[in-house]
Amino acid sequence: MAVDSPAVAAPPAPAVISWIESPEALDRWLGSVSTGQPLALDTEFERVSTFYPIPGLVQLGIGEEFRLVEPAVAEVSAEFRRVLASPDLPKLLYAMSEDLELFRHWLGVDPRGVVDLQIGAAMAGAGFSLGYARLVETLFGETLDKSATRSDWLARPLSEVQQRYALDDIRFLEPMNRWVLSNLEPRGLVEAFHEESARYASELSQQEDPERHYLKLRGGWTLSPGQQNVLRSLVRWRELECQRRDMPRNRVLADALLILIAERLPSSLRELDNIQGIPGGAVRRYGETLLNLVRDARAADNPDLDLIAPPLSRDDQGRFKKLKRVIRNVSEQTDIPMELLAPRKRLEKLMQGGDLARDEFFRGWRSDVLAPIQTEIEDILKQ
Repeated sequence: MAVDSPAVAAPPAPAVISWIESPEALDRWLGSVSTGQPLALDTEFERVSTFYPIPGLVQLGIGEEFRLVEPAVAEVSAEFRRVLASPDLPKLLYAMSEDLELFRHWLGVDPRGVVDLQIGAAMAGAGFSLGYARLVETLFGETLDKSATRSDWLARPLSEVQQRYALDDIRFLEPMNRWVLSNLEPRGLVEAFHEESARYASELSQQEDPERHYLKLRGGWTLSPGQQNVLRSLVRWRELECQRRDMPRNRVLADALLILIAERLPSSLRELDNIQGIPGGAVRRYGETLLNLVRDARAADNPDLDLIAPPLSRDDQGRFKKLKRVIRNVSEQTDIPMELLAPRKRLEKLMQGGDLARDEFFRGWRSDVLAPIQTEIEDILKQ
């Protein structure tokens, strides 16, 4: 990866690790953040046998000041919640999806003003979906100690290695942001970077909707519309059951088993139990509920049902290659990774009856970038 060295250096690792030990102290410290000044932000959490992540630590940075905060302290800090929700205070994160999910379910806050520097690094030419440690090493020449990555973040006290690891996760964010902006500004992509971060954060929130989670079960595309309506009902139930019991999805019923139930449409416990792979314990615990869901969904109208997207047909594959080739030329000219500019699943959606002008994903900065080839794209879609 060819990335020029930044004009700024990362702050040195602090000699003393500083903790904020009370909500009042956190309120005062965060109160020193001026409007427009970026706040470096990260979290550590556990998620081995639960549906929701369990907060283990919050890391915060303002300039060259870095603080570690216990979740119990952050949870009751009014200023922390205000800062998270403020669109006027930029929050710098890296690969932010799980952090945002944590804040939504732990604090009930949908963070705004968030900036994902993994997205920024991709737009700046560092490569798509690049790991944080790799970018730190490339930009700043420091090799991070990752030995604490999978350590227990709920146990106390945290070791010195864990605390240093946690600080390193925020220490480079502010200079990394400056490097990203210095590369994007000459290309007129700063606003696009912020727009994409906001779009991604909004999409992550929408993806948690139990009503639409069935669309992620791509293997269900072979089911009839009636069977997919059953699948939607089964998946919605599982999502709510997992939330209620705070259990991983596979601990209730795996995706493949839900698809099988929707395909077979069992009407008795015997028929349900005969479906290969379904644990006897699941039949005993959930059997009657599953049968009722199948029966009710079969009897219901489904005019609002969105069908799971099928794979592209053979004819569509040829058009898809044309479309991808045309957009890849723009991707290479603008040095924006194809995976970010036009991911495969978004292009497939266009191929399957989508409308470029009306597709929310291709509006905004993508519309500007693709404007020179818009007519060509539309011609391919009409073929």
